Amino acid sequence: METKIKTFVAAIANQKGGVGKTTTVVNLAAALSRMHRTVLVIDLDPQANATTGLGQQPQEGVSLYPCLVGQAQIADMIQPTPYENLNVIPSEVNLSGSEIDLAQRPDRLAVVRNVLQAIRDANVFDYILLDCPPSLGILMTATLAAADGIVVPMQAEYYALEGLSTMQNLITRLKEGGANPALELNGILMTMVDFRTRLSMDVVDEVKKHFGDKVFETMIPRNVRTSEAPSFGQPVVFYDPSCRGAEAYRAFAKEFVRRNPTRERVDVETEIQKEEGDANHDQIA
Repeated sequence: METKIKTFVAAIANQKGGVGKTTTVVNLAAALSRMHRTVLVIDLDPQANATTGLGQQPQEGVSLYPCLVGQAQIADMIQPTPYENLNVIPSEVNLSGSEIDLAQRPDRLAVVRNVLQAIRDANVFDYILLDCPPSLGILMTATLAAADGIVVPMQAEYYALEGLSTMQNLITRLKEGGANPALELNGILMTMVDFRTRLSMDVVDEVKKHFGDKVFETMIPRNVRTSEAPSFGQPVVFYDPSCRGAEAYRAFAKEFVRRNPTRERVDVETEIQKEEGDANHDQIA
């Protein structure tokens, strides 16, 4: 019997830059693809780091921008990556102009959701991951209005706590304003954690105290190989599967799937064990 998929749309967002947002998008997508989940990454950051991190180069006219302005269908923008089960809608510099274009539209908060509706309804992808721009502009707000849940990567430092409060307020405004009444904080992912320092662990403890089980158990450590991987156009999950960063992102993906199942009649734990076997084989090879 064919397995039914119910697509889950996750926005990976933090208005503060340098918190590992795009690294999380790229490696969560890669780890999910290893678990035989179909994934579409939509790069909505004009810097196009998720695009290049998945081995693609920006191309003029190939992004969500033509769809947002009614010049193209979203299915025509989907590009393959070198990785099975993983596709991307790249970013390009024209996307930076979407702030001006959307500002003039009365339906600006619904534009991204309406554009995504066709592929969401098709239920072809298990997960659509939206790499949000690192700002509180209209494009980011419209992207959050299109999501089922928001994952907030958060660096383990005190300044990041302020950004988390801002994200909470934005979620509340989108829910109460009617732009996305069902929107939820899916989870907080602690990134760039230095387990050797008291400061990092104090911040982690503070976040857990306030947000409880909204904080993912997995924490992403500072890791040189994770920082190197984008320069080779690869997720660290494939670039160096045995490094601490890759192991952490695989663990995060398993937790993410448990929290957001997309398939009926599928034993998630069995699939996770199979993925672990595949990862061990890669390390031996």
